[in-house]
Amino acid sequence: MNILLLSGSSRNGSFNTALLDSAASLLKDCQTSRFAIEQLPFYSDSLDGDNRPAVVRDFITAVEQADALLIATPEYNYSIPAVLKNALDWASRPAFVSPMKGKPVAIVSASPAISGGIQAQAHLKHVLAGMLANSYPSPAFCVGQSHNVINNGKLQDSETEQRLAGYLEGFLHWLETGRL
Repeated sequence: MNILLLSGSSRNGSFNTALLDSAASLLKDCQTSRFAIEQLPFYSDSLDGDNRPAVVRDFITAVEQADALLIATPEYNYSIPAVLKNALDWASRPAFVSPMKGKPVAIVSASPAISGGIQAQAHLKHVLAGMLANSYPSPAFCVGQSHNVINNGKLQDSETEQRLAGYLEGFLHWLETGRL
């Protein structure tokens, strides 16, 4: 199983990137890869099609080759960050036949706020539905008050790590069987 990991945060010391690092270490039987989405130019129809920059073509190839995606998103104003929305806009083209159509996607989030990014996850699921992606229909995995459990870029709370392991185990089961 090849899982593409995308962090919606480009911040040094990102809680969401740290969450992806922990997820990658828990996905021992899977091949994981990453793509630094902050290097993508802002989506423009004039850059699409035959005019796609090489970095965009590389990103689309990474999405195409992935069996599934795991996205970690922070929450900005009850929504997803622009860098993540931009990457999804690129991956959504061409409409209705993009590499995201039918692509299984799991979502996690970490935030210093007590809500842990739940509003961003809801918005992201809405965006993914518009792309015809297949969101993992599990209760949300959020890490609230992430500054208390993630330090120096590492998840350092065994209870949160166990919850993440259970979430990922459920995701893999859903990928393999189509059932929760």
